[in-house]
Amino acid sequence: MRGLSKNSLAVVEERFNAAAGSADLGRLAEDLNSIADLLDREHGLRRALSDPARPAAQKAQVVRGLLGGKVAEAAIATAEAAVEAKWSRAGDLADVLERLGVIAAAAEAEAQGTLDDVEDELFRFGRIVAANPELRRALTDQSAPEEGKRQLLRDLLGSRVAPTSLRLITQLVVHPRGRSLEAGLEELGRLVAQQRQRLVATVRSAVELTEEQKRRITTWLRTSYGRDVHINVEVDPRVLGGFSVRIGDEIIDTTIVGRIEEVRRRLAG
Repeated sequence: MRGLSKNSLAVVEERFNAAAGSADLGRLAEDLNSIADLLDREHGLRRALSDPARPAAQKAQVVRGLLGGKVAEAAIATAEAAVEAKWSRAGDLADVLERLGVIAAAAEAEAQGTLDDVEDELFRFGRIVAANPELRRALTDQSAPEEGKRQLLRDLLGSRVAPTSLRLITQLVVHPRGRSLEAGLEELGRLVAQQRQRLVATVRSAVELTEEQKRRITTWLRTSYGRDVHINVEVDPRVLGGFSVRIGDEIIDTTIVGRIEEVRRRLAG
């Protein structure tokens, strides 16, 4: 999911979309994650399947022979498209399969009407982790057994979150693939939001916003950006008056502190 070739990604996503049309999206998500995990473990296999010097048809044949009867046909077709494409590094192969696994999970959530819940729950879990260093250590301890982490997440989240949220968080915790937990959760949030081509905004306010206030901010942002925007609200007592909004690298600051800083900059200029 990092630095993937746009052309290759577009080709693989097209094949994935065609295969996913009639697939069990939950199983497809799990199968693609399993294949990505296999490639992470088997370095020789990953190098062979990502070698641009090997014929694409040969690599696709290896994939079908290896995975046939073990995962769904939609996952095999997607994996074949991935190994036939050209990537800048061997790790891109697992990255793209993991990415598509997340997209399949998000599509399942959308079909079930829980996509908004998943976005909110990923964000809230990130805040929980940030506020609980002991929990973060337990979830990121490389020496801790995988099943122990799975059980901890089941106990902590269980029926409190959508099944898709639990699946995505568990996959990230058990297979971080070199990312920090925070970076992984942010990446998941971005991909889930892309399911409906929406922007994600983080709103910081001193107090919890009412549903009406959230609706007005969402409408304002949608009008400003010409796209749907999903907002995550972060309560921060240090915010003095108003609120601030962050979308990617852009910050819209309406707080008293923000206005004072703007006046200072103008005076300094």
